Amino acid sequence: MPDISQYFPITDPTLIFFVVLCIILLAPIIMGRLRIPHIIGMVLAGVLVGRYGLNVLERDSSFELFGKVGLYYIMFLAGLEIDMKGLRNNGWKVGLFGVLTFFIPFVLVFLACIYILGYTPLASLMLGSILGSNTLIAYPIVCKYGLQKHPCVTMCVGASMISLTFALVVLAATVGAFNNGTGICFWILFVFKFLLFFVIEILTVPRLTRWFLRNYSDAVMQYIFVMAVMFLSAAISESLGIEGVFGAFFAGLMLNRFIPHVSPLMNRIEFIGNALFIPYFLIGVGMLINMSVLFQGLHTATIVFCFVVFGTIGKAVAAYMASFGMRLPSVYGNMMFGLTEAHAAGSIAIVMVGIKLQIADGVYLMNDDMLNGVVMMILFTCIIGSMLTEQASRTIVLKESHLAGDTHADGDDEKILLAVKYPSTAAQLLNIAILMRNQKLNRGLIGLNVVYDDDSRLAHQERGKMLLEQLARQAGASDVRIQTQVRIATNIANGIKHAFKEYNASEIIMGLHAHKEITHRFWGEFIQSLFNGLNRQIILARCMRPLNTMRRIQVAVPSRAEFEPGFYRWLERLARMAGNLECRIVFHAQTDTLLLIRQFMSNRHPDVRSEYEIMEHWNLLPKLASTISDDHLFVVITARKGTVSYKKALDRLPDELTGFFSGKSLMIIFPDQHGDSPDAMTFAEPQHYEQMSAYNMLLTWIRKKTGRG
Repeated sequence: MPDISQYFPITDPTLIFFVVLCIILLAPIIMGRLRIPHIIGMVLAGVLVGRYGLNVLERDSSFELFGKVGLYYIMFLAGLEIDMKGLRNNGWKVGLFGVLTFFIPFVLVFLACIYILGYTPLASLMLGSILGSNTLIAYPIVCKYGLQKHPCVTMCVGASMISLTFALVVLAATVGAFNNGTGICFWILFVFKFLLFFVIEILTVPRLTRWFLRNYSDAVMQYIFVMAVMFLSAAISESLGIEGVFGAFFAGLMLNRFIPHVSPLMNRIEFIGNALFIPYFLIGVGMLINMSVLFQGLHTATIVFCFVVFGTIGKAVAAYMASFGMRLPSVYGNMMFGLTEAHAAGSIAIVMVGIKLQIADGVYLMNDDMLNGVVMMILFTCIIGSMLTEQASRTIVLKESHLAGDTHADGDDEKILLAVKYPSTAAQLLNIAILMRNQKLNRGLIGLNVVYDDDSRLAHQERGKMLLEQLARQAGASDVRIQTQVRIATNIANGIKHAFKEYNASEIIMGLHAHKEITHRFWGEFIQSLFNGLNRQIILARCMRPLNTMRRIQVAVPSRAEFEPGFYRWLERLARMAGNLECRIVFHAQTDTLLLIRQFMSNRHPDVRSEYEIMEHWNLLPKLASTISDDHLFVVITARKGTVSYKKALDRLPDELTGFFSGKSLMIIFPDQHGDSPDAMTFAEPQHYEQMSAYNMLLTWIRKKTGRG
């Protein structure tokens, strides 16, 4: 039988990458059949192919590089997807859980190391800090179930950073003790490094990100920029003596505001991380594990037993004590325990520091037995944490889908139609639709391009197809389905209306025609005919800068708007948009209208930062211009003539928007009114209104002739 051992471990980079990809592909399939979280499969696969298993692969520099990137990626995603408002509102809970989840296992392991294993106090301190901290290994499981912004997940992410900070303090104190540097100057310098890091990040990252995203829209460039910010933050934190994972997490916090969860950029970040870097990291962790140490004697088994049992008990006690004290359901405690239980290669890094600290000639603070014990502890805690997180995530999703599900999901007729014409605005309109759509319904969008039936129709039709293909690619990057159609019509408005009925759409999003001068053609060539002939919601938008750089949405609402059938539809869309952008939304309306808006927001979207300002009369609209900044989106709720909330002052809207809000990002919404459009014109409900009456046209003509126009 031929000896194939000579071909292993594989050293060819191409074959190494091929084997790793096979593991990434097959592990979830096999683990799914066994009903085991696939993260465990990645770690066990690393054990199998590593030098302590079948010796198929050697843990070379590629695993060092990709492994470090994967660890940074996990922490970066945690910061990027954390609920910032929930973190601020529950700061004391996060702080309390952070203290408990570090100090309880820290104390238990410290005592076990001294009284059971007989280690020195300094070695016990470092080992206790390792078990007190944790790594969010199971975070991808949370992402899979869409629970990134869940309150208990937010607490776990914040608590993990607190426990990591405590571990860094213990590590710094231990190293400083060996260097005779634990005096007041040492601690002042240590605190100064943290403060310096925070100042550098807070002052530079938001400003740089806002400028870059505003000026560069290329998808690849944006992704590279985000990755560069992550690695720069990690490098700065390491240069200041702070762990790189802390810098990666803080970079995620700084970019949290600029990368909406439903954006194509977020989809790319998650996809690349979950497809390559994070699995590479998990496989690399598994390759460090030597299962045979469990059978090398009672001493090693005792070390592993103490680390796993006392560390796990400590994390469990902290999680359930915190959940019980905060009166949270028991399943929340399971989630908190699962997420904070696992440890990773960062623990080995701390042990490696201890191995280099020499107590006497040939005697070091930590030995190989401690290293082996920590490595085995990583395996067991990863398995325990992943299985608990998987079970808790599934339970929370099933439970809350019944108790706190979308009560309007079953009767929601949402089906958004995008009427696009220009490539320069199509991407922005798609982003608006993605930010406004109901993710729970997971319905696709409709992309429509209508061209005139004239001699140039074939050329225009071809351009329309290319535009819609580009739109479909962008929607696919956000994992959103979109149907597209290029329609030929002799009347653009009729073409849009016919497509609207064919697809049974619920609303239209389209671009606002831009005019530099004040004219009666403010609405463009066909929009007036469209909103007069279609009584469903129409949203006209003109964004002067990327939506993810908007800091505030300001909404002007006319009196009696709450009596229109579409009142809650536009309110729901704007609330979703503000929530996804994580920006403030300010409503300007009369007292009665504000009361209903406040009630709706508090019941349906309590996490959205909403403000309410009284606007007694619509004539005050021009005064709002001074409060609208370049990074604000100004939304006007208007009405069609003959409807409940229509007022004569709305006739001046084109002049006021052009005169006072020129150069600002605008959105004009015509709500649902009078139900379905009438199929036949009646005397009571005419189908068409002229924007300018004959009297106004005559008055304008007289003013021009007399020189007073």
